[in-house]
Amino acid sequence: MSRLLQTLLLAALLGPALEVGAFTPPAMLLASTYSPSLDVGRYLVSEKLDGVRAFWDGKVLRFRSGRVIAAPAWFVAALPQVALDGELWIGRGQFDRLSGIVRQMQSDDQVWRAVRYMVFELPGGQGSFVERNKRLGEIVLAANVPWLIQIPQESPIDRRHLELRLATVVAEGGEGLMLHRGDAPYLTGRSDTLVKMKPEQDAEARVVGHVAGKGRHAGRLGALLLETEDGLRFKLGSGLSDALRENPPAIGSKITYRYRGFTSRGLPRFASFWRLYDE
Repeated sequence: MSRLLQTLLLAALLGPALEVGAFTPPAMLLASTYSPSLDVGRYLVSEKLDGVRAFWDGKVLRFRSGRVIAAPAWFVAALPQVALDGELWIGRGQFDRLSGIVRQMQSDDQVWRAVRYMVFELPGGQGSFVERNKRLGEIVLAANVPWLIQIPQESPIDRRHLELRLATVVAEGGEGLMLHRGDAPYLTGRSDTLVKMKPEQDAEARVVGHVAGKGRHAGRLGALLLETEDGLRFKLGSGLSDALRENPPAIGSKITYRYRGFTSRGLPRFASFWRLYDE
C-alpha cells in the first residue's frame, strides 16, 4: 500500500484529527549517547525500552513524526488531559510485534489489550526532572488504568553500579539504560540531559541510494547508500535480510543501524542494519 493511500485511509478513519499540520513532529527531547566522562551522580536511571515513542498532547496520541496513532477509543479516552511522553511497549524483544500492532490503520481492540503506554516525562512541565517525575507519578496513579505506567527511575550509586545495572538488564533481554539528569528543566531537541547507554550504539540515517549486488547478491541490493544528519555518506551492506535485498527501503526513507564507535574519518565502525526507522 502506498504512503499516500495509507494517509487517505487514516484521514477517513480519524477525520478531524488529521487536519493541516497534524504531521508536524512534536517538539521532543532526544537522547545523546553515553560517554564515560558523564557525571552519573547527577542522573536518574531507567531501563531503555524497545518500544515505539509516543507523544500524547492531552487529546491525540502521535508518533514522533507527528502522525496520529490509530489507538482504540478506550485506550486514549482514559489518558489524562495533560501532555505525556513515553513508549508504547508490550515487553522485551517484542518490537516487531508491537510495531505491527500500533501501525495498523484501524486498531484491533483485542491485540491492543497487550499494549502499555510507559511514560517518563511531562512535556512543558515546570521544575526539575525529579519534580516532574514525582508529579508524573501522581498523574498516573490518578488515571488508574493498567495500560498507563510510569517508567521506574532510580539513582545510581556510582559508575560501577551503573555498569552492573546495564549488564543485568542486557542479560535479562533488555536493550540498555536511559539516564535523565535530575536537575534538568524540560528541554526539547537533542541534549545530554537525556542519555542512552547500550552495549552497541545506534543511530538513524536516510537512504540516498541503492548499490547493486555482486556475486550471490547479483540482481538485487548489495548495499544501502546512507546519509547521516551531519551529511556524511557511507555504504551499509551488513545485516540486510534476503527480503530487504529483494525489496529495499525506498530512497528518501530512514533506517536505524547499529555500530561500534567511529573510524578516523568519523564514519560509524562495523555498521549493521537494525530496522526501519521508528516514526
